[in-house]
Amino acid sequence: MSDDATLYIVPTPIGNLDDITARALQTLESVDWIAAEDTRHTQRLLQHFGIKTRTMSLHEHNEDKRATMLVHRLQSGESVALVSDAGTPLISDPGFVLVRKCREEHIKVVALPGPCAAITALSGSGLPTDRFIFEGFLPSRSQARSVALKQLSDRTCTSVFYEAPRRIRDTLLDIQTVLGASRALVLAKELSKSYEAFVSGTAKDIIDWLDAEPGRQKGEFVLMIGGAERVESDLPAPALELLAQLTAELPLKKAAAIVAAHYKLKKNALYQAGLERNNAS
Repeated sequence: MSDDATLYIVPTPIGNLDDITARALQTLESVDWIAAEDTRHTQRLLQHFGIKTRTMSLHEHNEDKRATMLVHRLQSGESVALVSDAGTPLISDPGFVLVRKCREEHIKVVALPGPCAAITALSGSGLPTDRFIFEGFLPSRSQARSVALKQLSDRTCTSVFYEAPRRIRDTLLDIQTVLGASRALVLAKELSKSYEAFVSGTAKDIIDWLDAEPGRQKGEFVLMIGGAERVESDLPAPALELLAQLTAELPLKKAAAIVAAHYKLKKNALYQAGLERNNAS
């Protein structure tokens, strides 16, 4: 296999074209192929920067087939850049199958740093960033979405989601129902674009902001949910002591379940207490 046979994971701008890096441009110009989520979208980017590299599509509907083809091209000595429509590939976008196949075949993979909507939104949100969980997209159906939200009701770290314009209002209504009217939220809209906005407050506050102008419900959204108030002080000391003893021998999830059953406590609260104890140690 040629030394040039490399898969490059190349982040592209999430709005402002000036955010592309010199290294990303050099890579896109030098590779043999660009595997793009939407070749028409990527062609506009390439034309803007005068890049003439050949493109092929790689999206959720053809990824298995395309990944096999690209691995063969890489094994024959060609180089490939993987891009999504915007931001860092694989983050709620296609590419995982290709990267895994390349790793399995010992093909060199180089990931370039660059734009990512989730990290950009989080860094400017004003919510705690010492611990956070990126969840991708919530389920599209309200019932499944409510179940997913219920699972994070006791989570004490920040949760980060992408959300589609057609669902953003319904999602906020579900958050208000499941997590309560006072949970702190931040909505980031159209990051790095001329209409960029960060809106902080409760679910109702943000719904009111969206409803004030119909155009506000259009665009790209990152929704961040502040963590629940820490409940460790509400847990009895003997339960926390038993949890500490059990986690020395068992996975935290299993230990939390045992202590919860023994003391008739919430398993999620014990699990979060265990996570915080591990992070502090």
